[in-house]
Amino acid sequence: MTTPAHDDLPTPARRALDALAADAADPAALDALANSDVLVPVPDDIPDTDVTDPTALAVPVLERPGGEPVVPVFTSEADLAELLPAVSRYRLVPLGALAAQWPDDAPALAVDAGSDHGLVLTSEGIHTLAAR
Repeated sequence: MTTPAHDDLPTPARRALDALAADAADPAALDALANSDVLVPVPDDIPDTDVTDPTALAVPVLERPGGEPVVPVFTSEADLAELLPAVSRYRLVPLGALAAQWPDDAPALAVDAGSDHGLVLTSEGIHTLAAR
């Protein structure tokens, strides 16, 4: 029997998403997700100097089926590469810190969009997560 590589192990955020798929109100999973880091894809048109600026964060906005805008973030490089294979850069950001700064009129936040364990948070859901 072989042991899976470290990269194959689910991240704490991924385990939280799996738990939330079974119970959307699971307090331990919500806390784990709020305290997890996520990968935020860096749009290609952002200069490298802006990527390293800790006071600024440019986020990509994609359209979901039906035209609704959404900001994608990911729990692992594999999930990011699966949905956005052309993206070569990302920033690792604490999800709770991102949620705490989320404007009320901003698009929804999609965690692991396109995967079977993905979660889409509206502005209200983002602020609820930030409050954890």
